[in-house]
Amino acid sequence: MGDLDGRGVVITGGAGDIGAAMGRELSGHGAAVTLVDRKPPEEAEPWVERARGGSGKVRYAEADVRDRDALDGVFAGLDPFDVAIGNAGIVDSAPFLEITEEQWQNHLDVNLTGCFNLGQSAARLMVEREKPGRIIFTSSWVQEVPWPEITAYTVTKAGLRMLARQMARELAPCGILVNVIAPGIVRAGLAKRQMETEPQYARRVKNVIPLGEPQTAAQVAAATAFLCSDAADYMTGSSLLVDGGCSLFQFDEE
Repeated sequence: MGDLDGRGVVITGGAGDIGAAMGRELSGHGAAVTLVDRKPPEEAEPWVERARGGSGKVRYAEADVRDRDALDGVFAGLDPFDVAIGNAGIVDSAPFLEITEEQWQNHLDVNLTGCFNLGQSAARLMVEREKPGRIIFTSSWVQEVPWPEITAYTVTKAGLRMLARQMARELAPCGILVNVIAPGIVRAGLAKRQMETEPQYARRVKNVIPLGEPQTAAQVAAATAFLCSDAADYMTGSSLLVDGGCSLFQFDEE
């Protein structure tokens, strides 16, 4: 893939397992990484240290992806600013008949509108500076495959894929590439919590992964690094599916 020396990368949802793994991977390739999360700096520090890995150039900025002004402020202070990764997300499981209006709205606000905020803010700044760039959204294999009890999550991830395609079509003349990374079931972050707290989810996971084991955050980060690299300089509007074959498999809960 080559290196990312001299490139500035921002990652929302940075104070979490996948965000920190992305920070570690990209800073290891020479990028200057800014992790963004709504956690106060003292709470985010363990993830920032994990992202640094002892040698990486990583800093932290506190901002909520639902707060457009806060994101604008963070981005305006970054130079260079070459890659924006929308990685912040939530999942709150509930059967379809029991989803509350609050749960539905929270998923829309964080998973979809949060990425819209990141994408538009980043793209406007790139255009203003007359500098090509890349925007990457963390989606999921369930953007196209229904999974029980996470309707609000799957719908927002499906919307995120179309958001990326719309942006890719309109921003191509500006030299801005927009793509999606679609991981499988990751033993980290949101899915790890579900595996540990939701027996029905853990039971399904055992049957759905053809490669046998849940994905690691490091594997997600490595695939994301590819989308940041020169090797992906002719990709836009694409969804890079890295799911261990989950989307291929007809599973049985029993």
